[in-house]
Amino acid sequence: MTQPARDTATITLAHGNGGRLMRQLIESVFVRHLGNRWLAPLSDAAVLPPATDDQELVFTSDGVTVQPLFFAGGDIGSLAVHGTVNDLAVAGAMPRYLSINAFLEEGLALEQLERIVESLAAAARACDVQVVAGDTKVLPRGLCGGLYFGVSGIGMRPRGLTLGADGIRPGDAVLVSGPVGDHGIAVMLAREEFGLSGTLASDSASVVPLTQALLTMPGLRFMRDPTRGGLATVLHEVIHSTGQGVTLEEARLPIRGSVRSACDMLGYDPLYIACEGRVVAIVAEDQADEALRRWQSLPQGRGARRIGTLDPHHDRLLLVNEWGGERLLQELEDDPLPRIC
Repeated sequence: MTQPARDTATITLAHGNGGRLMRQLIESVFVRHLGNRWLAPLSDAAVLPPATDDQELVFTSDGVTVQPLFFAGGDIGSLAVHGTVNDLAVAGAMPRYLSINAFLEEGLALEQLERIVESLAAAARACDVQVVAGDTKVLPRGLCGGLYFGVSGIGMRPRGLTLGADGIRPGDAVLVSGPVGDHGIAVMLAREEFGLSGTLASDSASVVPLTQALLTMPGLRFMRDPTRGGLATVLHEVIHSTGQGVTLEEARLPIRGSVRSACDMLGYDPLYIACEGRVVAIVAEDQADEALRRWQSLPQGRGARRIGTLDPHHDRLLLVNEWGGERLLQELEDDPLPRIC
């Protein structure tokens, strides 16, 4: 087996010049971990199987700039896979193929790069997707935080499937598949910028089992993964698209004590903190219990809860506590935790 090129122990600008070092880097790190019948020839494009009579192609693209590169529960490599896979999954697709663009910073340790690509490959195998194309660029020192990924993904979903805000109706139920805010707080703790430490891990994972579990339900209206901006931002998107308000029940919100404590100390609201392995779903009121049963029967969905309702009597995001008090949740204006995905 070809071993990684060791002309240098770090990435240099020569690794991006199209010559020997670049070829050796791609072959010994990326192809060694990700190689398959599409990627191994190092051609400029992959020819993939066509859609079928009852399936249609779904395409997405994502960028991953998380800092630091490693955090409890994951790293930039596994996150690049999960983020793209999940964007396809909430659109109702079964993810199939990825294309990876790697932007490497001069000075990045090759040992770090290999750990990240190995993690990326393991996540792809676990998600049953194949990396079939890609590109590598090297940037001068100081222009990125060691490594960025640009990822595109293709999946397939049943023809005629309609998911989106257009189908949402007054009284529909709002569900979330598990505790919110884990990823953002785990990344913040990994930065050690606030003198805090803890054992909380990111929820970064594939949501495909969660989304596939609901696809056969005729009352499924909408699914989204609450990444940047968190749960509140997804629901504001729903409000803007439908003109209906959303009323959340504070007592039903799944938030870990460690996440709530960190947010209280630092002045954050966990409803605006990113997740990377959760789904927000809106379903018909009479199917909410069945949707919860399906989710809670899965390991990824044991913490699923019904948290709110679509309310046509207002056009705001309201949080109601157990005594009937209301708090208005405003739309996010700034980024409380930049570069978390």
